[in-house]
Amino acid sequence: MSATLQQSVEQFLYRKAELCDAQSWDEYLDLFDENSEFHVPQWDSEHVYTTDPKRSMSLIYYASRTGLEDRVFRLRTGKSAASTPLPRTLHQITNVRVSQREGGELEVKANWATFYARNGVAEHFFGRVTYQLRPSGDSWKITRKHVLLLNDTINAVLDFYHL
Repeated sequence: MSATLQQSVEQFLYRKAELCDAQSWDEYLDLFDENSEFHVPQWDSEHVYTTDPKRSMSLIYYASRTGLEDRVFRLRTGKSAASTPLPRTLHQITNVRVSQREGGELEVKANWATFYARNGVAEHFFGRVTYQLRPSGDSWKITRKHVLLLNDTINAVLDFYHL
């Protein structure tokens, strides 16, 4: 793998984080393929999490980008009481590892932390994420986002913009 590819992927992930933090929802959604899957599994035990979102409980599961689009619609129209007001967020991404797959696709693993503030309270979420990316012009489209949340407790309503 080339240093140029590594840098391209890292810049893509940094841009995704920046768009989410800025609440630039249209540009953020455009990073996801129409058929992209977004999955945050639930923990079954201390060290085992669910793997099949169609058969087991998940903290968040969207089978396609439509799920994210629906969440954004509810945020914009004020139809999400749990997200009013929206928190301020700061996403950090580290330890980005890129593996090439067939057809130019990539598997990208990273660690992440999101700090957020709402109503005078500051909290954070953290964990690991695995992306499947496909080439799109001179950038990438997310075809799958699998987030492993490592927090023991969740002190807020969890939503896509926290991850």
